[in-house]
Amino acid sequence: MADIETIEHDVLVIGAGGAGLRAAIEASAAGISVGLVCKSLLGKAHTVMAEGGMAAALANVDERDSWRTHFADTMRGGYYINNWRMAELHAKQAPDRVRELEAWGAVFDRTRDGKIMQRNFGGHAHPRLAHVGDRTGLEMIRTLQDHGIHQGIDVHMECTVTRLLKDGDRVTGAFAYSRELGKFKLFKAKSIIMATGGIGRAFKITSNSWEYTGDGHSLAYHAGADLIDMEFVQFHPTGMVWPPSVRGILVTEGVRGEGGILKNNQGERFMFGDIPDNYKSSTADKPEEGWRYVTKADRTSRRPPELLTRDHVARCILKEVKEGRGSPHGGAFLDIAWIKEKIPNAAEHIKKKLPSMYHQFKELAGIDITKEPMEVGPTTHYVMGGIRVNGETQMSTISGLFAAGECAAGLHGANRLGGNSLSDLIVFGKLAGEHAAAFAKERGAGNVPDEAVQEAHREALAPLDDSRTPNPGGAYQIQFDLQEMMQEKVGIIRTEDELQLAIEGIDALKQLASTVTVPGNRQYNPGWHTALDLKNLLLSAEAVARSAAVRKESRGAHTRDDYKEKEEKFDTVNTVLRMGGNGEMEVALEEIPKMPDELTQVINDHK
Repeated sequence: MADIETIEHDVLVIGAGGAGLRAAIEASAAGISVGLVCKSLLGKAHTVMAEGGMAAALANVDERDSWRTHFADTMRGGYYINNWRMAELHAKQAPDRVRELEAWGAVFDRTRDGKIMQRNFGGHAHPRLAHVGDRTGLEMIRTLQDHGIHQGIDVHMECTVTRLLKDGDRVTGAFAYSRELGKFKLFKAKSIIMATGGIGRAFKITSNSWEYTGDGHSLAYHAGADLIDMEFVQFHPTGMVWPPSVRGILVTEGVRGEGGILKNNQGERFMFGDIPDNYKSSTADKPEEGWRYVTKADRTSRRPPELLTRDHVARCILKEVKEGRGSPHGGAFLDIAWIKEKIPNAAEHIKKKLPSMYHQFKELAGIDITKEPMEVGPTTHYVMGGIRVNGETQMSTISGLFAAGECAAGLHGANRLGGNSLSDLIVFGKLAGEHAAAFAKERGAGNVPDEAVQEAHREALAPLDDSRTPNPGGAYQIQFDLQEMMQEKVGIIRTEDELQLAIEGIDALKQLASTVTVPGNRQYNPGWHTALDLKNLLLSAEAVARSAAVRKESRGAHTRDDYKEKEEKFDTVNTVLRMGGNGEMEVALEEIPKMPDELTQVINDHK
């Protein structure tokens, strides 16, 4: 125990992406000590992969846009099982957060009259995404870092948290290790904010980087917090499919927002063949001009079918592949080059609007997107489920533990609209930082029990115990087998039999992981890091599979081949996961609080 360094902060933020940075900035503004822990280097957060823009009803391009329309779009996209209070706060506060970023130095693309430019995105009624070419997330991280480094925040880079520590029912600390030298750290804090991102590395094909192993979900769950709606995993319809070394890398929705169209191997623009009834208009006369997104306030605006919600577009691509109309490498063709028929100097226009995509395909696939189509296919991208939080304060069901960003659940319901993720980070990052700081000031320091620290210490060292019997393949093989199984059995289309096989398979992998042994010591040992990540990956995978088995319907990003339609009994419930008294995962369906009449009226006015 002598090798454990103790560090004390008023507020500890775990995760240094958009949500974590914004939370740390806000907590620091309260005049208290703030620590920021990041698993990799500061600046490498997965927020940089959110390329297309951040959704906010600024109404710079279409003056008819408003928080009400944004709220209604978010609820409709989430199939109305969203936390309506979070959706309301998000729609109302996102414009101010975007303007705040601008004031802090974010350089957005501009309209001709100098306002922040906004583009179309899937599921949004109006052009709503403030953007910086196709690298908006990178600009957000740059801006938040440049602003944050002047706030006196103590940053702990390349540091991984393995367990949250509690004093009774309250979280008071976190046990961690430095990834470089393996030195242990004990963080004591009056409140803790989880901002660790998603679970994408539980799947074989993913746009997510190596850090996305479900750490926040697992840490909160094992501390006693509720998780909700983990069955809703978003498979982004457009990831790279060729060459194999880059399979899954994101192809931003901004390509479709700028006019990109999807075609099968017969040259057909197949998205017109399956438009949901709630997006159709009986007045649409020329399908080639696009489907109409009709509201009482807007009976004329058109959106291309490629900008339907992500779950729908992903299923349509999968259908083309299964029926033999896919691209050579198992995807579909995404063509932005066709706009040369409509726009003078189209090649320069594409390079200006989509510079990252141009270079990505040029360097990684040898394709010039200004001249030829891209091959794309679905890739695991985002999890709508996560830590259950209070819509206003972002506190979890455990005292002193807050959450924001992708690891927190509620805003997006059954399916996230493109662009809502970046505005989610800054809206709820701010709220989490504000309320965690207030909690820390009000409650003061708690105790961190020595026995809890000792247990966390033993758990972290267990994979290095050479008295264990080594298992074939070790941690890497377990991770590989989990990813293969999740991709095959808990992917875009699910069935009862496959889900049950996945649950059994995860249980078997948990048994293997509990005795996994890695060679070497704590210094520069990626095998040890992988072994410690397994606990989080397996918990996240089990949560998805068990939730998916309980929700016997198809809704949003959760599609059951054996229950193809929505079921009324699931219209107003969340899937809740918590640890039972025997340590086993328990799943329950709990009623969503009734929406206020005034918000119901907003939705009715924008149907």
